[in-house]
Amino acid sequence: MTSRSVTHTTFSIDRAFPVPPSQVFRAFADPERKQRWFAPPADWVGRHHSMEFRPGGRETNRGGPPGGPVHRFEARYHQIVDDERIVYSYDLFLDEQQMSVSLATIELRPADAGTAMTFTEQGAFFDGIDDPAGREEGTRLLLAALAESLVDLS
Repeated sequence: MTSRSVTHTTFSIDRAFPVPPSQVFRAFADPERKQRWFAPPADWVGRHHSMEFRPGGRETNRGGPPGGPVHRFEARYHQIVDDERIVYSYDLFLDEQQMSVSLATIELRPADAGTAMTFTEQGAFFDGIDDPAGREEGTRLLLAALAESLVDLS
């Protein structure tokens, strides 16, 4: 019998970007721009992305290495304030096994050199499949990829 558990965590990451909040917001809102930094690795198979960026809208990102497993991100947008805030919840799956459920809040503020961003995630991690430290590190890597995608805009 599988041992069931849930681990709860909250983490926040602060980042600065050398572009205005509107450009950072657009990197989340525009499907083409988002895929520049939020796409699965190029060698993954079964890649699929769909996105309806509006309150109540959904986003799905799926793919996996040849031979599996399939990683799936399923999100629902709850609140969007142009150039200021994005709030969404998301489930992560490994094949059909649910790894976690999270609530993410992205806050954007004008700063002297561009944009100050705070990313906060509150998560429930199931059955030891994923861990909070790994999620935070993965999120830091995604935000570094976001920063890299904004370089040609500065």
